[in-house]
Amino acid sequence: MQDILINCSPRETRVAVLVDGILEDLHIERAASRGLVGNVYMGRVLRVLPGMQSAFVDIGLERTAFLHILDIEGARGESGDYKPIEKLLIDGQRLLVQVAKDPIGTKGARLTTTISLAGRKLVYLPQDSHVGVSQRIEDEQRREHLREQCMRLRPAQEKGGYIVRTCAEESALDEELLEDMRYLSALWQTIKAAADKSPAPSLLYEDLPLTKRVLRDMVQSDTTHVYVDSRQTFEALSEFAQKFVPSAQDLLQHYRAERPLFEAYGVDDEIEKALGRRVPLKSGGYLVVDQTEAMTTIDVNTGGFVGKRDFSQTVFKTNLEAAQTIARQLRLRNLGGIIIIDFIDMTSDEHRAAVLSELRRAASTDRTKLTISEFTELGLVEMTRKRTRESLAHVLCEPCPVCGGRGEIKTTRTVCYEIMREIVRVYRQYRDARSFKVLASQSVIDAFLDEESAALNLLQDFVEKPVSLEVEPVYTQEQYDVVIL
Repeated sequence: MQDILINCSPRETRVAVLVDGILEDLHIERAASRGLVGNVYMGRVLRVLPGMQSAFVDIGLERTAFLHILDIEGARGESGDYKPIEKLLIDGQRLLVQVAKDPIGTKGARLTTTISLAGRKLVYLPQDSHVGVSQRIEDEQRREHLREQCMRLRPAQEKGGYIVRTCAEESALDEELLEDMRYLSALWQTIKAAADKSPAPSLLYEDLPLTKRVLRDMVQSDTTHVYVDSRQTFEALSEFAQKFVPSAQDLLQHYRAERPLFEAYGVDDEIEKALGRRVPLKSGGYLVVDQTEAMTTIDVNTGGFVGKRDFSQTVFKTNLEAAQTIARQLRLRNLGGIIIIDFIDMTSDEHRAAVLSELRRAASTDRTKLTISEFTELGLVEMTRKRTRESLAHVLCEPCPVCGGRGEIKTTRTVCYEIMREIVRVYRQYRDARSFKVLASQSVIDAFLDEESAALNLLQDFVEKPVSLEVEPVYTQEQYDVVIL
């Protein structure tokens, strides 16, 4: 049973997906930084890079976007080899492109020239005649039926192709597919007409806002309610559902209670936990999640869970629970790229296989493409998860101004010794100075007056100058200044 909660404020929309009352997925969209995936632009090639088989493309964003040869429609020849990018693009060329990945960190948006437009039941491929079915639909008989249904309904004059979406697995009426075909074809004609008369760079098509994408993409056969805490948004979604997603119309409910929607369902607490480094397990074990620019590492620990009899069973149960929790945390935190999982060591091949199977089962409902490897020789599981938008931590947080994102700061003793070395360095440059003054945080000054007082006295004897101390309230523990008097 799935419930969807939509929390709206003037500048931010938050969407939570609960399965049997447990938060399984979270999406946040802000007016100041809406996601770009799916947007279509008329871009201008700034620079072709033959050495990287890539090109930088201006689509009107703060950072230049990036296009690789693998993402260029028609780049592969009949032999299967890719043509050199310098034979396909030139500097200054106008180019119709779509955003495949949002700008992340210091990297610009990732582009493709293969345009795809999403409808309710179908994805339209205007440049490709292929008709396919979502890989998430595993029933081969159902896949073949949907493919034949789509090919039967496709207009004779239509040169484009389609991919049948996962939501069509339960039900896909002829009229629903035809409605998608008509809408998407008209949308493509509108984009082409805009492309012919628009300068480069310019935005030609912007994907739906998060609230409407929820109805289009997230409502499933097991969805029971879609709660919306804004009357204005509720009315807009009701109108949208009536026209495009009739199956979702009866699920929409306006949430009117005084208690905030996310607070009432415990979502705010779960968001706070998802920002933490340590994730507790019900058994008493815990995960430690460390996210870096290169990769994310997840360490599994037994913690207080010691079991009753067999330690190997204790480890096995902890790893099984960890596998379920890891799959959920990947979705909540929107972790992407390379992910390394260090499960607790297991000697039994059967236990390893069961844990890996549980991880794959738990991750099978993830809407984002991922791959999971076998255990390595070191007992690690490597996986990748497609990174299309910023992680939850990058959306809600910024590097700590005190530690610079390291997650730790220098001890007061370390800072004291740095200050004393700095005084010696300054003394050798300015031997005629009468005295020195140290400006530092309260904790560092306290250390100089207490455990490091003897060291400070020895320093004063060495430089033969008095050293005074002054607290600077605005300084962090690592900040200090040595002033010559």
